Amino acid sequence: MIRAVDHVHQMEAYTLADLGGPETVSLAQNESAFPASPAAIAAGQAALEQMPLYPDPDWPELRSAISETHGVEAGNILCGAGSMELIGCLIRAFAGPGDRVLGTDYGYAYVASATAQVQADYVKAREVDLTVSVDDIWAAVTPQTRIAFVCNPGNPTGTLIPNAEILRLRNALPADVLLVVDQAYAEFADQDQNPDEVLALVDRGDTVVMRTFSKAYGLAGARVGWGLFPGAIAGEVRKLLNPNNVSIPSQAMATAAMRDQAYMLNTVSKTAAIRDQFANGCRALGLAVAPSHTNFVLIRFGDVKMAQKADAALRAQGLLMRGMGGYGLGDCLRATICEEPVMDRCLTVLKEVTS
Repeated sequence: MIRAVDHVHQMEAYTLADLGGPETVSLAQNESAFPASPAAIAAGQAALEQMPLYPDPDWPELRSAISETHGVEAGNILCGAGSMELIGCLIRAFAGPGDRVLGTDYGYAYVASATAQVQADYVKAREVDLTVSVDDIWAAVTPQTRIAFVCNPGNPTGTLIPNAEILRLRNALPADVLLVVDQAYAEFADQDQNPDEVLALVDRGDTVVMRTFSKAYGLAGARVGWGLFPGAIAGEVRKLLNPNNVSIPSQAMATAAMRDQAYMLNTVSKTAAIRDQFANGCRALGLAVAPSHTNFVLIRFGDVKMAQKADAALRAQGLLMRGMGGYGLGDCLRATICEEPVMDRCLTVLKEVTS
């Protein structure tokens, strides 16, 4: 019998959301409620003529667009097939057996999977009121800690801590602990604080900041993420990236999307308005909804049974939210914000369940 190496054989596969059937409206994956920029679609279509060629492994146009938009050095930018690729390579480069990777109660679950792949230990620091706690992260650091991951805004909570707290965490961490700030939903936080302030931490040489085109830019299917890395860190991670990792159409679409900031900001504004209206509607039904700075909301029901009842009722109407039992939040459902008629349908179902 052919058998995988022991630690892989014992691992659980990373679990994606249940997508339901062809007639189901998915509110489970935090995809954009609106299509990508028309400029991005046109750029992707034009790039199809280059499909006989391999993608440029240095992503020059995409790096340039990111650099100009965010005021950062293009040479410090790495691009990946989604930020998942960058996270996986970063952990493989800087953690191994006997090391610890530190996350938080409700941090991005893929970090735990990537940590298991290198036989390191994944440890969670406590969150307070569904919000990252800098003091609890610092208290969880041990001599074995190599990397600390913070999602800000958080997923699946949607909560946000001030940039000053991120800086306080970096100053409190030992110099040999790499801080990774996952800002997958940064564009939605612009209304509350400027997430680009955190990018300046990369200049210290001990911090990495991750972003994605999957959320605010509506390019989840293109699989493009990027990160800002200190030079020495980037050099090590680059060794592990697939050399032609982002396809030609994906690079073209992401470049055009990054240059069309007005379209992205309009998408964020429309999404936030629908989100806040839906969240207030849920609260009017007596449901608890954490303040969200993302394109989703976390709905807390009275107990696990009520959450399961709501899930079943929504599914019966072809509406699929994300159960949070895997995060220890069995009394919650996470709802991606879709167009307003879909959210209205959800509220109608929830009203019937809670009445």
